[in-house]
Amino acid sequence: MLNSTAAKDLVGEACVVCEEVKSVGIHLYTAFICKECEKDIIHTDTDNPKYKYYLKQLKKVNNPEIYS
Repeated sequence: MLNSTAAKDLVGEACVVCEEVKSVGIHLYTAFICKECEKDIIHTDTDNPKYKYYLKQLKKVNNPEIYS
């Protein structure tokens, strides 16, 4: 039986931006961003209409609460 981390590596995770299941990307707080979306976000100018879309999608990222 696979643990949840190993299962995510085999199947992938849903990207918070494109909402597709991908296996390569980064984790930002509680969200996963695929490599392709990360690259697109970095190279998109602020005057490009896609920039607003990326901002909207990134608002889904929740800052994790820190428990002490």
